[in-house]
Amino acid sequence: MSATVTAVSSNGEYSFTKPNRDSITLLAGLGVEGDIHAGVTVKHRSRIAQDPTQPNLRQVHLIHEELFAEVADAGFEVAPGALGENITTRGIDLLGLPAGTLLHIGEAAVVEVTGLRNPCIQIDAFQDGLLKQVVGRDEAGRIVRKAGIMSVVREGGVVRPGDTVEVRLPEEPHRPLERV
Repeated sequence: MSATVTAVSSNGEYSFTKPNRDSITLLAGLGVEGDIHAGVTVKHRSRIAQDPTQPNLRQVHLIHEELFAEVADAGFEVAPGALGENITTRGIDLLGLPAGTLLHIGEAAVVEVTGLRNPCIQIDAFQDGLLKQVVGRDEAGRIVRKAGIMSVVREGGVVRPGDTVEVRLPEEPHRPLERV
């Protein structure tokens, strides 16, 4: 499997969206250099309130560009960085990857997939009704989360639009992604 990075985004302040950048630097064990969510322990406000000593399994947020076309069909306009992701990809089923998958991005960076992003009500504050587009239920009534995946940085490096993404699946049995 291979994919391409279509955009990179970061923000040093808490805000829902993240501005696009020419490049971002991933720091091993921390996340995106200068991003508010970088760190060894949790940085998302709701998780800090629960337990600020939890490990940060959400250092780097990746989202598939194909989601933007899907929500556009329902009348929503979403661009890279708008949903707070750090890396926007094309050409890979991010949501179908198992936990522990390694993504080799660009020349040196490696992230390990930890789980699914758990979308929150802030998505509706961004665009009313969008939350129902990125969280739904399948035929069996199970919750389906489509707002991207979360990861931790195993090897640092610079990531730019146009970089390739190489997928390395973990040994079987594969564990499906759960919300983190």
